Amino acid sequence: MELRVERDALADAVVWTARSLPARPPMQVLLGLLLDVSDSGLAVSAFDYEVSSRIELPATVAEAGRVLVPGRLLADIVRSLPAQPVDLRLEGARVVLTCGAARFTLPTLPVEDYPALPDMPTTTGALASDAFAAAVGQVAIAAGRDDTLPVLTGVRVEIEGENLTLAATDRYRLAVRTLTWRPEEPGLSATALVPARTLAETAKALTGGAEVTMALATGTSGDGMIGFEGGPAGSLRRTTSRLLEGEFPKYRSLLPSESSATAEVPTLQLVEAVKRVALVAARNAPVRLGFSADGLVLEAGGADDAQASERLECGWEGTEALQIAFNPAYLLDGLAAVDSDVTTLSFTGPTRPAVLTGKRDGDAALADYRYLLMPVRLSG
Repeated sequence: MELRVERDALADAVVWTARSLPARPPMQVLLGLLLDVSDSGLAVSAFDYEVSSRIELPATVAEAGRVLVPGRLLADIVRSLPAQPVDLRLEGARVVLTCGAARFTLPTLPVEDYPALPDMPTTTGALASDAFAAAVGQVAIAAGRDDTLPVLTGVRVEIEGENLTLAATDRYRLAVRTLTWRPEEPGLSATALVPARTLAETAKALTGGAEVTMALATGTSGDGMIGFEGGPAGSLRRTTSRLLEGEFPKYRSLLPSESSATAEVPTLQLVEAVKRVALVAARNAPVRLGFSADGLVLEAGGADDAQASERLECGWEGTEALQIAFNPAYLLDGLAAVDSDVTTLSFTGPTRPAVLTGKRDGDAALADYRYLLMPVRLSG
């Protein structure tokens, strides 16, 4: 094996692929990155039996071959290299990396013990990469992080024809986003539960290209697998992931069909006010919001502790005043995800979930995102 590759392209490929290396692998070879050199260039791959990553990039190839090298060590090395072409060649059981005056010799791992990467499932459809990344970012924030409840650590993907819906919940909040896409088969209907972290990292990594292709395994062959492909020209990226098992909560029943009161608040002003007032809130203590015809009053702190309050103007439509409390971090997550100049908060009562949506003239996409937030019960 012998080749020359541009430093920036190699660093981008190795660092992106190495991000999915397992912390505690069942086999030592899974700590390696597979370098597959052919006449078409260089492919860098990683696989841990759950998630696979592969990126293809152009290279000047003198001799084809396959080699497995310690992944994190290679990532650390390529990040530090000068801005010059990188030469890689296999000498016996070691890989020699040369870049300008820098020279490294890396041990290899037994490539014959490395598992075969899974094939991409059949293409299901495609959509704009920036729209996909934005939608995933809006939803993945609400996914759970408790591995003892694996179903809640995923994002539910629902396909109904040209509509693609993403949903996630950790029991304290729920985020739902619907967007249009281009399915391979008209009238296609399918669901999948994708690990939220993998989905978020993949969506962010594929924004370099115009589109993202999604492939979902169905039928008896390859059940439980989803794949994504995209990236800029000359740097094709591909990720596959096993799907999570289990029944996702019936989230649609949680979304209220109507509200008894609504408030419209400038998003940036509300974000800054929540951050200031929350400075005096003890750990996990809520921020209290009081809505009325006179505006919005935010409060935090207790009688024996530091206290803070701030008043904001807001549009209020309700028959009576409402006092409600939220976890400030969860509230700030929702306000950031709404991505709107004005946030609409819809209420059905002080102990019932509130729904945050965006409001911007002429932007229909804002109506396709909803962030439901459970309130914190106030004592007394």
